[in-house]
Amino acid sequence: MKIEPRRVEAFLRDPGPVRIVLLHGEDHGLIAERASSLVRHVAGTLDDPFRVVILGRDEAHALPAEMCGLSLTGGRRVLHVREATDAFAEPVRESLAGPGGSLAVLEAGVLQPRSKLRLVIEASDEGAAIACYPDDAGTIRRVLKDELLRRGVDADEDALAWLGSRIPDRGSLRQEAEKLALLVGPGGHVDFSAAVVCTADFASQSIDDALYAAGAGDVQEADRGLARAISEGIAPVQLVRAGLAHIQRLLRAKLAMASGMSAGDAVRGLRPPIHFKRLPQFSRALALWSLADLASASRRLQESERSCKTTGLPADEVSQAVVLSMAQRAAGLARR
Repeated sequence: MKIEPRRVEAFLRDPGPVRIVLLHGEDHGLIAERASSLVRHVAGTLDDPFRVVILGRDEAHALPAEMCGLSLTGGRRVLHVREATDAFAEPVRESLAGPGGSLAVLEAGVLQPRSKLRLVIEASDEGAAIACYPDDAGTIRRVLKDELLRRGVDADEDALAWLGSRIPDRGSLRQEAEKLALLVGPGGHVDFSAAVVCTADFASQSIDDALYAAGAGDVQEADRGLARAISEGIAPVQLVRAGLAHIQRLLRAKLAMASGMSAGDAVRGLRPPIHFKRLPQFSRALALWSLADLASASRRLQESERSCKTTGLPADEVSQAVVLSMAQRAAGLARR
């Protein structure tokens, strides 16, 4: 069976009669986090040699027999596979059809909907498949805020907004929370400057090059920026999320202008502030795009983020296409 997103947290606390859990998707940090949570919940620890058995990707054949094993110290055993592939499909089918009270936790990467392993597990009442895709920016902000508070650190909302648009996955989030906590110290405060300093690895210049050019209608420069960003290994969902943050900033400035504020005051009032080198492109975009156009672009970016996570379409192509469509739309507005 498939575990719906709203049921995941409850399932991780209590998997019930499920005997095999498959965690798959793009967010490897989230997969590892959820797998560890399951193993720890059932076995009480990650490294009890009597209750936790680690199986490698070449040990699929051992799964059915290991499912029948008993712990010498009592309690349910957990079989943990960190690199599951479709080679596990038949051993999983045999395990689900046979006896054994152990819980198998399988970590996998991206598996297409027709993956043999997914199909076997999703078809069984004793199997559970959980898709792990990158969190949206709002979830990143919320989880990051909780992580910082747990470490005795608070943060400004503009700092959290910046981090939410730059951090690509759950695993990176934990690392950034630790870095920020060390930077500001116990009882410290994360402001926008601290957030920028700590996320230098994620704040790709190429992404900003592409997005500011796209907003201003410079199709060729947007295309060059996209090529650089992809060559740097930027995750497609990170690119789309940054695009959404860019459009939302234009929307906030446009709404301020609609309430009677001048364009200059609307831009100066944005937090985090627009870098002075980007002001000409941002101001041009603000003059080109109407509120309706920006709302439409925001919807397209949101749809593209969902497509990157759930449809099986090539995520690189989806993310590049939506940013180039922004550039082409702005160029068309400029010709009016």
